[in-house]
Amino acid sequence: MEALDFDKTVEEVVQRDPRYHREAYGFVRDALDYTQKNIVRTGKEGLRHVSGQELLEGIRAYALHVYGPMAMLVLNEWGLQRCEDFGNIVFNLIESGLFAKTDQDQHQDFKGGYLFEEAFKKPFVPNIPADAVGRQASIPTSERQSESVDPA
Repeated sequence: MEALDFDKTVEEVVQRDPRYHREAYGFVRDALDYTQKNIVRTGKEGLRHVSGQELLEGIRAYALHVYGPMAMLVLNEWGLQRCEDFGNIVFNLIESGLFAKTDQDQHQDFKGGYLFEEAFKKPFVPNIPADAVGRQASIPTSERQSESVDPA
């Protein structure tokens, strides 16, 4: 059996399903590699199959690692708005022969994993107490420097 060329196959997938940018497919492939190496415990046999929920966690961690505060913006630019979009990409890759699946793997595995806002923005939002919103920090009068300039 001849090995599939990832880029060529993804171009064919994007022609059939133009919802997602081709970069999104490469990202999901790289996130799967990241998940297998950094999140999923591997046994003596080496890499093991990753569940949909494990992959979602790996995708989140990988996106934050690679893109930081820009993660949600980048993913949205590629057409990714929710976890189900990752599932669509995974199943497009399965149907094209680039990814494999078990009998237990289903599209539903990706439904409702997390909200993008919570997963990709919240880690970078400063934790400001609710009572401090709209309030400026006050400096005690005794600690203020004089605003006048000493002509000395």
